[in-house]
Amino acid sequence: MSTNHMLHALPLALAGAMLAAAPAAAEPPKRIVSMNVCTDQLAMLMAGQGQLHSVSYLARDPETSVLAERARGLVVNHGLAEEVFLMQPDLVLAGTYTTRSTVALLRRLGIRVEEFAPDNSIAEIRSNILRMGEVLERRERAAELVAELDRGVAELAARPASERTVATYYANSYTSGAGTLVDDIVKLSGLVNVADRLGLSGTARLPLEMLVLAQPDLIAGGGERYDAPALAQENFVHPAYRAIAGQGSAVPIPARYTVCGAPFTLEAAYLLRDAADKDGVQ
Repeated sequence: MSTNHMLHALPLALAGAMLAAAPAAAEPPKRIVSMNVCTDQLAMLMAGQGQLHSVSYLARDPETSVLAERARGLVVNHGLAEEVFLMQPDLVLAGTYTTRSTVALLRRLGIRVEEFAPDNSIAEIRSNILRMGEVLERRERAAELVAELDRGVAELAARPASERTVATYYANSYTSGAGTLVDDIVKLSGLVNVADRLGLSGTARLPLEMLVLAQPDLIAGGGERYDAPALAQENFVHPAYRAIAGQGSAVPIPARYTVCGAPFTLEAAYLLRDAADKDGVQ
């Protein structure tokens, strides 16, 4: 071979060697296990056919999960390291508060674990949807869900604000103040969160006396009911609470719409807004 031919062949040989040495493009995960009810639902909304193997047992609870029926077609897990390891996943999805020992052990065993923080705003829902799309290699589907979310947000934002007040009220007298997903939902619905007016932030206690004095136009809650009498429910049977709720101001907002973030979360805002728009509330 002539010197010229050798000089021309050298770059081609080097390029071939570099391509051979380059790592192959990452393949989408094929056997996913989710250990958190919120990652469960994002994965169910986004995963491709056969990609999602297992979800947490809470995914089948209709009080907690909007996609409970869909979860019945999947294997359930209880977040135990041994249990998840034996499923031989190539990806585990977890919440940042999922059992820390389980997450740590799975990582030590060489299993890829991706953690997702809880949503505290509509913006964070959007961010987590896009990130899940990256993790599952399902970016197109993630974009569709974000578009659905954005359409709902735009529709709600286009309605004139009602300026009615609402107090969220749950078992053990808890309410949702500034910096929570529920507070963001209240604002999106065009209502005013009583907790904000009272200077409460995060998940905080709202004594029944303060609730009564605040005189909210609406009281929103999950309508939790326990199988047996419980102190957590005592305020809901108090005469003062019943007097307020009896005026037609109680609005049941199923917890499954606010526990996790997804386009279905906007249903809570629609329920609030529809209640505020009813005759007798305006």
